Amino acid sequence: MAKSNYSKIDEYGFERPDDFDYKTYDEFMSHYMRTLTRRALRWNSVYKNRNFKKNNTMKRFIRKGIPANLRKTCWMAVSGAEQCRKNSALSYQQLRGKIENSQISETIKIDLPRTFPDNIFFLNEKQLPNMLYNVLATFAHQNSEVGYCQGLNYIAGLILLVTKDETATFWLLKTLVEHLLPKYYVVTMSGLLTDLDVVNDLVQKHEPTVHRHINNIGMPWAMGTTKWFICIFADVLPTETVLRIWDCLFYEGSKILFRVALALIKLHKLEILETTDLSELMTVFKNMKNHPRVIDCHGFMHPNNQIR
Repeated sequence: MAKSNYSKIDEYGFERPDDFDYKTYDEFMSHYMRTLTRRALRWNSVYKNRNFKKNNTMKRFIRKGIPANLRKTCWMAVSGAEQCRKNSALSYQQLRGKIENSQISETIKIDLPRTFPDNIFFLNEKQLPNMLYNVLATFAHQNSEVGYCQGLNYIAGLILLVTKDETATFWLLKTLVEHLLPKYYVVTMSGLLTDLDVVNDLVQKHEPTVHRHINNIGMPWAMGTTKWFICIFADVLPTETVLRIWDCLFYEGSKILFRVALALIKLHKLEILETTDLSELMTVFKNMKNHPRVIDCHGFMHPNNQIR
């Protein structure tokens, strides 16, 4: 096989695994780069004034992917995070100055080295981990119901990698946790558990054979899918695919997570049905990120590939 044009480190600073399929990635990027260029021209034409108002045109554009240089501004606008910032009586800097719970702070500091240990920006630099600590500690202190929950570090960490902006990351995290995914990160995780039940019902309705097989093997849905939802697919699927999911999440809300979950089940139906025990089934779930159609984020996010 010809040597790949891509380095061991991806554009977001993540080290590619030893079993990374460079051939499949080369094939995908050969056409995706043209798509990115074409979409960037369309965005710059239609939204040259950066007036990101929610309407059918914006929805259609977002489903086809937000250009990387516009993600921060667009996410802030369409998610409600910018309005949340404007409505807040205190600025992020003022909220950050109220960090005082040493127990929460220590818990976050323990988790920082575990956040994306394969990312050079977190591994070799101090600035991004410090920014991540500030965001997580500030959020935990201003929301006592949630405080700090494992999983938030991955979400805030990836937002930071995209925005490179500590203030924007805080308001986007706050919007996600308090408005888009309510009750996911409270002690009872009631919102998360409800949504896992919805996934169970959706698979039973759309893929009854798969649902029956998984139940016969004895895998609780929480075992296979909790990380999908608690991390919003960060550290689960390829980074570019995750960001395309988040583009839609910030605009359309949590229904996109159900579409993605069912799409993954459908894509791996045959592999799931071939498993004979829990270990094999969990391996299939773990390796879903390597499917060529998951790597092809543009094709994966096409509405025809997901439930409405």
